[in-house]
Amino acid sequence: MTQILAEFIAPTFPALALAHFMALLSPGPDFFLVLGHAARRGLRGAVFICLGIALGNALYIALAISGWSFIRQWPWLYRCLELAGAGYLLWVGWALVRSGRQPANFHLGEAAPLAAGRQLLTGLASALLNPKNAIFYLTLMTTIMGSAASLKQQLFAGAWMAGLVFAWDAGLAAAIGHPAVRSLLSRRLTLIETLAGACLMILAGLLVAVPLL
Repeated sequence: MTQILAEFIAPTFPALALAHFMALLSPGPDFFLVLGHAARRGLRGAVFICLGIALGNALYIALAISGWSFIRQWPWLYRCLELAGAGYLLWVGWALVRSGRQPANFHLGEAAPLAAGRQLLTGLASALLNPKNAIFYLTLMTTIMGSAASLKQQLFAGAWMAGLVFAWDAGLAAAIGHPAVRSLLSRRLTLIETLAGACLMILAGLLVAVPLL
């Protein structure tokens, strides 16, 4: 059993898992996106958003494993990604602000959730257009895992991180979307959605004003 675990788990995996988990605790665009949708529509309205976010993270992890590091040599490409992400966050943030103006009625059932495909694309775009993800996973895989890790160990670490992203976001959506929690939030739903949207718009502004590379 120990030999099998060693085949899939690199010695540096605990450090990588801890660094990744600490990053999850820091609210970012994905957090506010899930918060804004789960507060009004419950878990059904956000679960495929969570899946899309996890798939976007998985893609960046796969690129990091494959040695995709040319983005560091081409700052203009990274800047284009930043601007595209800023535009997307601005659009999603404004949509949440507009949604916050609509009255909530929890006694008549949930607000109609977005279609699964639209949720998936919304989450996927949020993850792919967040330029910090590209550098974050590239840094984790190169500085913590290192070149000594085997492909199996890298794939295991990548699957762990992508799975944890989905579990974390889905758990957050489930907690916020629980009927008891939503009933407590009902009087503040407009404020919650407006603040979530405003935070996304502020993050968009920061991406434009403060380049990461």
